[in-house]
This record gives sequence, structure tokens and C-alpha cells, in this order.
Amino acid sequence: TIVVGLLGGLALFLFGMEQMTDALKAVAGGGMRKTLNRLATNRFTAALSGAFVTSVIQSSSVTTVLVVGFVSAGLMTLSQSIGIIMGANVGTTITAQIIAFKVTKYALVLVAVGFGLMFTQKRDRIQRYGAMLMGLGLIFFGMSLMSDATSPLRDFQPFIDAMESMRNPLWAILGGAAFTAVVQSSSVTTGIVIVLSGQGFITLEAGIALTLGANVGTWDTALLAALGKPRVAVQAAAVHVVFNVLGALVWVGLIGSLADVVRQISPASPELAGAARLAAETPRQIANAHTLFNVANVALFIWFTGPLAKLISRIPEVFSIVSKPKYLDDVYLKTPALAVDRVRMEMGHLGGLVVETFNATEVPKTGERSTLVRITRGAEDVDAVYHGIVDYARRILAADLPPRETKLLEGMLGAANHLQAIGETIQVNIGTVARQWRQEGLAASEQTRSMFAGLHESVRFAVERAATAVEQEDQDVALEVIEMKRGINEQADELTTRLGERLTAEGPSRVSVYRLEMDVIEGLMRIYYLAKRVAKTVADQAEEPVVTAPAEVA
Repeated sequence: TIVVGLLGGLALFLFGMEQMTDALKAVAGGGMRKTLNRLATNRFTAALSGAFVTSVIQSSSVTTVLVVGFVSAGLMTLSQSIGIIMGANVGTTITAQIIAFKVTKYALVLVAVGFGLMFTQKRDRIQRYGAMLMGLGLIFFGMSLMSDATSPLRDFQPFIDAMESMRNPLWAILGGAAFTAVVQSSSVTTGIVIVLSGQGFITLEAGIALTLGANVGTWDTALLAALGKPRVAVQAAAVHVVFNVLGALVWVGLIGSLADVVRQISPASPELAGAARLAAETPRQIANAHTLFNVANVALFIWFTGPLAKLISRIPEVFSIVSKPKYLDDVYLKTPALAVDRVRMEMGHLGGLVVETFNATEVPKTGERSTLVRITRGAEDVDAVYHGIVDYARRILAADLPPRETKLLEGMLGAANHLQAIGETIQVNIGTVARQWRQEGLAASEQTRSMFAGLHESVRFAVERAATAVEQEDQDVALEVIEMKRGINEQADELTTRLGERLTAEGPSRVSVYRLEMDVIEGLMRIYYLAKRVAKTVADQAEEPVVTAPAEVA
């Protein structure tokens, strides 16, 4: 009965925590990135933004994963990320404070109200608020079940001995860290510690050590989020680990002193004695200690963000594992608004790969092998990232996505199709010309190179700006690409005329050269029109959802 009650209560507690967190992220997800970027102007506002966002989404791990993504995308510096990561630990203390209040008697009321909102309201936002209330109610109800199930353990000697071992700070910290690494949430670990302390099983000193370990235990989520990211993203994840480990080391020898301070500032129950008094006082004391040492850690380490950044920057390049895609982490799939934003970031990555591949096509070339290798490898990278985006978008669309995000995601999928088609065109059309140029032993004159330079640069600029328009959702840039049509058409017509004039001149392989040169022009024009289609998916976001079609030369 004890085991079933404990596991059932723990299951409801974890499920409620996940549901509440998911609902909060869904409600606030769209504004979290803007909030973090807007406030991360210096170390102090960065810490405040980290605390604020984490207090909303109730997960320092999610905040850290967000920061890792921003740093890897170049949207945030390593120094800015340090303040946010520090502040995230303060934000998680809100959960502990809520749990420490004796609110379990309202659990089923919250469940009932939340359920009612979820199943009677049609507005998505109201339904999410209902899910949040229901999740909170399940947290309290799970706590109540665990509390009832564990009460007989007061007389069970093996359990008492196990709790006694928690008096050793090192064992308690390691135990808290291990449990948090499994459940992926320091808030869950802290909540369970408070529940057990409410039964009189855990002393204040043991509770403090366990919550210190809970802070350390979030290391795995941060490092997993950095796998496959640039070096600077790994460094941002390392900040999370180093800060929490250093914070635990600072307090491990001061747990007794911290306990004394907390007892002085927390409500007391002098009318009780023994285990009853311990059960009445310890939950609030642990919650206060959790808040106090996290705030104190930020106040202490916030002055050392510069040296900490220098220390972290020494992480060698070998720890940065390069893989593609770069930004499509599964952790964001639970928050559709953030997942859509990750697709937008990956679109920037895809666009960058397309531009890099196009830069290898400075045509006409003599067809040297290095050019062919760059084109082939570039096209393969583009294809890999494209398929990653499509698969990730498929999983996002399987969730309950609001209409605006659905329209935005469909537009980005259309743009991804066209960017992938550009990579394919570079490989098939331009790559084929380069191979034939090499096979036939042809060499382009300086005059030929200069003739193609203008059109090539204009098309390259169009591709680059189209990718920027998608990444930044910038309709002005998209319109700029669309309006380039007349100028590029004029350049292509002028070049075609000049090549026709040269066809009459005497020279070796003149017909073969002319045919390949015209193939190059056709390929460049196809690439421009695909770039224009990419831009059009952004321009159309203000009107109707984009319906993609197979790419063709307009």
C-alpha cells in the first residue's frame, strides 16, 4: 500500500508538473525569446530576465536550453548568457515557495476548475489556463497522496536509517543531483523534499543539501542541448554546470549556518515538539533556504561574469560536435511557439548553407576539382538540413498549433522547399556545366569572367537577402528581392546579347563554349526565381497561407 500510494502520488505530481509547465510555456512561449533578448543588455538585467522567464515557465533547464539556442544562433553573447543562466536558478524557487504552503486541501478544486476550463471553453488561451490550473491541482493532489502514503514510514526503521544518512551533506547532495538528473527537473526534486519534510522525515540541514544537489542535477539537460552545436553553445551549457557546481561548493560547508539563519526568519511552531514540530516548520524553512542560497549565489557570482566567461572560453574545440541541423532540439516540441521559432532559426542556417554553396559557383570556372567538391558537399548539407526541417515541422504540426503559428510554419516549409531546390539547381545545372567545362578542357577568359560577374553577384545577393527575409521574418527585405526581377532580367538579356555577338567570332570550341555559357545563364536565372519564391513566402505572410508548388522558371 505504501509503495502504490507513493508511486501513484509521484506519478500525479510529475504529470501535473509537466502539464502545468507545458501550459505555461504555451501561453508565454511566443514572448520568451523577445523578453530574454530585450532585457539581456547587462549582467543585472540579464539575471532579472532569467529569473522572470523561469518563474513563468517553471524550468531552469528550459531557460538554459533556450539560451544555448540563442548563443549558437549568434543572437546572444556568452557573457549575456551567464547572467540569464544565473537568474534562472532564482526563478525556480517560486515553485518551492508555492509547494511549501499547506494548499493540498484545494487540490481537487483546482483540478475541477481547470478541467472545466479545458473542456468547456473554445479559446485556446483559456484552455491552456485551464490546463495550468489542472496541472497545479494534480501537483497538490500528488503531494497529498505521497504524504498519506509515507506517514506509516515514521515507524519503519530501514527508512529512518536511510533518512539519517541524508545528514551527511555529501551523500545528500549526490542523492539530490542523481534524482534530478533522472526526473529532469530541480523543481520536482525540491517539491518531493518538501513533502517528505512535511512528514518529519527530513531535517532542515538534509533538505538544504538535497536541494543543493537538485541544482547540480540539471547539468545533463544543458549539456545534451549543446550537443551538435557550435563551440560557443557548449560553453553556454558549461556555464550552467560550472555555476551550479560552484554554488553547491560554496554552501556545502555553510549548511549549518544557513539553517540557523533560515530558522530565525521562518515561521515557528513552539507549541509543538519533536517530529510534529519538525513536520510543521521544515517545509517552509527548506523553501526559504532554497530561495536564500540561490539569490545569494547570484549576488556573489554576478560580479565575476567576465572571469567566468574567460574560464569557460578555454573549453577546447574538440568538445564542439558539428552536426546538422543545428537548432532543432526535441525539447522545444512541447512548446509549439518555441519550436516554430527554432525552425525559423534553422531556416537561417539552411539559407547560409545555400549561399555558401552558391559562392562555390563563380562561373564560368575552369572546372577545377575543388569547385566540384564544394558544390557537391554543399548540396548534400543543404539536403540534410532541409529534410531535418521537414521532419521537425511534421512533428510540430501534429501538435495543437495556433492558426498564426501554423500559417508561419507552412510559409517556412514553402521557403525551405525553394531553398532546397536552389541547392539542387546548383548541383545539377551549375555542377554539370563545371564538370563539362573540365572534361572538355575549356578555360574562361578574363573577359568572360567579368561579363558573368555582375549577374552572378546580383543572383548571389538575391539568395542571401531571401534567406535573411525568412530568418528575420522581414517583409521589407522580401519585397527588395522580388523587386530585383527587372534588373536581373535586364542583366541576363544584356549578357545573352553579348554572348551571341561573340559567337560569330573565330575561336576554338566557340559553339561548345556558347552552349555552356547559356546553360550557366539559365541556371542563374532559375536560382533567382527560386530565391524570389522564397521571398514571396515571407511577403505573403500578411495575406493568405502560402501554398507551395514545384519550382519552375517564371
